[in-house]
Amino acid sequence: MASNSFGTLFRFTTFGESHGKAIGVIVDGVPAGLTLDETIVQLDLDKRRPGQSRVTSPRKESDRVHILSGVFEGVTTGHPVGMLINNSDAVSTQYDNIKELFRPGHADFTWFRKYGIRDYRGSGRASARETACRVAAGAVAKQILAKKEIRIAVGGVQVGEIQAERFDGGYVYSNPVRCADPDKAAAMEALILRLADEKDSVGGVVECRVSGLPVGLGEPLYHKLDAEIAHAIMGLGAVKGIEFGDGFAAAALRGSENNDPMGADGFLSNHAGGVLGGLSTGQEFIFRAAVKPTSSIAKRQKSMGVDGKPVEFEIDGRHDPCLIPRIVPVIEAMTAVVLADLLLMDRLSRI
Repeated sequence: MASNSFGTLFRFTTFGESHGKAIGVIVDGVPAGLTLDETIVQLDLDKRRPGQSRVTSPRKESDRVHILSGVFEGVTTGHPVGMLINNSDAVSTQYDNIKELFRPGHADFTWFRKYGIRDYRGSGRASARETACRVAAGAVAKQILAKKEIRIAVGGVQVGEIQAERFDGGYVYSNPVRCADPDKAAAMEALILRLADEKDSVGGVVECRVSGLPVGLGEPLYHKLDAEIAHAIMGLGAVKGIEFGDGFAAAALRGSENNDPMGADGFLSNHAGGVLGGLSTGQEFIFRAAVKPTSSIAKRQKSMGVDGKPVEFEIDGRHDPCLIPRIVPVIEAMTAVVLADLLLMDRLSRI
C-alpha cells in the first residue's frame, strides 16, 4: 500500500509523476475564510521551479498552478482545495539508456524490488518534481500561520566545505544559492558551478528558524513538535539527517552547559532550539537538515542492470548540481504544513 498523504487535521495528498501529464495536490482540513488566490501559491512555486539559474536544473517548467476547488471569490470554503500543475518540458527520451538499469543513489533498485515495476522517466513518483505539490500545500498552510503572526525563515548555511557564519533570512532569495550569509553566497555558487563542470555534484545544510510560536505547540507523546518536523523533513528524498538546537553538538556538552537556564524574563539561552518535551518554548524554533549531493551526475558510474549483470553508464538529462537552492522552499513548505496541523490540533487541548 503506497502512502501519498501527509498530516492529521491539515492533510494533503499528492498525485502525478515527473514525466506524466501533470502533478497535483488535494489539501483537506483547510478552515473556511482564508484569503487564497493563485498568486499567493504561485509566489512560493516560483521559488522552487527549475531553470532559474546556472546552479539549478535547466528543465524549463513554469509550474503554473491552477486552483480547481475549495476557493470561492478568493476565499477558502472549508472544503478540499484541489490544485493542478501541468508538466510542459519533460524529455523522456533522455532516460532511454537507463530504463534497464539501476542508478546509484536513486530509488530505482528499492522501488523496483518493492513494486515489480518502476517509472524510469525521471524517477516517476520518486522524483523531486513531486515536491512542487508540497510547496503548493505549504502555501495554503502559511495563510493559517499568518493569522497567528508565525514567520518561517529558511536558508542554506553550508555547501560542501563552505559554511555560513551568520543567518540573514531576508537575504536568502536575493542569491541563486539561497544562502543565508551574504559573505558566503558567491563562494558557494562558484563551488557548485565548478563541480558541475567536473560532472559532479555537492551537498549541504539548510537551516530553518521559526519565530512567533506560542508556548506549548505540539502534542505529546506521539505528535511532538520536533518529531513531526523530523517526520516531514526526513520524508524529503535528499535529506539524510536533522538536528534541533545544538543538535549533535550537544553530545559533547555537560548537562550544566546544555540546559537552558531561566530568569524572570524567561529563558537565558536556547540550546534546545525552542522545543522541550516535544512542545514549543516560545523561543525561536531552530533546526538544520543535511542534504546529500545530487545522485544524478554525468560521470561514468558502475551499477547493475535489472537482469542482475554489472554495467557501466553515464546519465543523460537535466539535473541540479546541488539541491540546496531548490530544497529551501520545500523545507519551508513542509515546516508550514506541520505547524498548521499542530495549530489545528491545539484547538482541542482546552475547552
